[in-house]
Amino acid sequence: MNKGPFASTDPVAPTLLLGWGNPSRGDDALAPLLLEQIASMQADHPEWGAIALLTDFQLQIEHALDLQGRRRVLFVDACAENGAPPFAISEISANPAANLASHRLSPQAVMQVYQTVQTAPLPSCHLLAIRGTSFELGAGLSPEAKDNLEAALSWTCDWLAEAAKDCCQIHTGEMTVC
Repeated sequence: MNKGPFASTDPVAPTLLLGWGNPSRGDDALAPLLLEQIASMQADHPEWGAIALLTDFQLQIEHALDLQGRRRVLFVDACAENGAPPFAISEISANPAANLASHRLSPQAVMQVYQTVQTAPLPSCHLLAIRGTSFELGAGLSPEAKDNLEAALSWTCDWLAEAAKDCCQIHTGEMTVC
């Protein structure tokens, strides 16, 4: 499993951004690029709280272990849906019918594996699908994808700030540290 150049050393950060894609295939690099930008901004945004960033070429069964101890997870991927907005957000849940025999998994399949091997409840999970248009080997990021990346980055920064606010609620007189 590739932890990427900006993987957090904190294995229990309450927030995980898990992105996958192949930087050598044009717009498939959208998720790794988004996480790279978040990593470069992280020190300037203490309001985000503790976050972990993880990239890989594809989701695999082992990624279920990366969900341990998290409160919220944002799965990030490029999508090729024509006519879709710059990005789409969806709340996702484990899928018992997910194909677990493949060498690559959907986020819902990763979540299903987690539920199968863990007793702790699943964290809140969302999928950020950033629209891309060009996925050819050796291609750079398309102009449309660059614009979509900027829009997704803005949304992600807002999501991180809101998620940290939600985390720091007072529970029976004690503040939860995020």
